[in-house]
Amino acid sequence: VQLQACGGGLVQAGGSLRLSCRTSGLITSVFNPSNIAWYRQAPGNQREVVAGISAGGITNYADSVKGRFTISRDNARKTAYLQMNDVKPEDTAVYSCNVATVNEDYWGQGTQVTVSS
Repeated sequence: VQLQACGGGLVQAGGSLRLSCRTSGLITSVFNPSNIAWYRQAPGNQREVVAGISAGGITNYADSVKGRFTISRDNARKTAYLQMNDVKPEDTAVYSCNVATVNEDYWGQGTQVTVSS
């Protein structure tokens, strides 16, 4: 099972980015019931959850990103997304995705997001 996060980069404050987390090696019957989350970790900080989406599509967000970030999933593509709007310098971090299936948690490698002021 592999999770590949991509879409990061350098963006100016106020701009937008769309991160993708594509999975491979998970069959549909395992992916579809999973919960998915995006995390981030800035240098010197602990990893924190940014957003999550349940198998049924219920979403939740960290207070710091509410109203700016949107998490979504495409079960047919076995891919999760994080739309980041109105980004701020404090959003700078390595973003990674987590897929929590019934039996196991899977992590992808991170993608760097750098927001310049």
